Amino acid sequence: MLLHDVADRLNAVADHLPLPDQIQPEPALSEMLDDEVRHLASLLTYLVGETAFRHRAAARYPTRVTATDRRTTLALARAAEPTGAALAALGAAVHHLGLHADLTHQAPGPARTRAIASAQGLVDRIGESRTCLARAAKHLRAAADARATPAVTAPSPPTASATASRTR
Repeated sequence: MLLHDVADRLNAVADHLPLPDQIQPEPALSEMLDDEVRHLASLLTYLVGETAFRHRAAARYPTRVTATDRRTTLALARAAEPTGAALAALGAAVHHLGLHADLTHQAPGPARTRAIASAQGLVDRIGESRTCLARAAKHLRAAADARATPAVTAPSPPTASATASRTR
């Protein structure tokens, strides 16, 4: 359940990012990036903190760690890398947005050409972030779904001594 929940939260951040044809280098985009960077940073902090907590618990109480605990910890740790990459891509998008805003106030010429190129960089970085988030969520879901479900065993028939004690 934990892994699916984190995957849902990563997908929610990705869903809030605009699609390439919706990206306009305007103030509303910077507000949206501000919100999603905050959400993503808190998710990355959660992943790192939860992984660290689980590692400490495993070191302190090694006999209590199950295979499921280890797989869950590893899945959370693995999700940190693409989540961090998504955050870095959003940071680069913020850079491109700021560059675009600055260059659009320049006189016509090479600076305007660079502004157009920076807008494409903005689209690329937001797309890269969406891809990284989707990959992290996919890995978390796969890890959650791969957990072995305990086999259901049929109840054993009562022994003769158990049957005799109930009939008395």
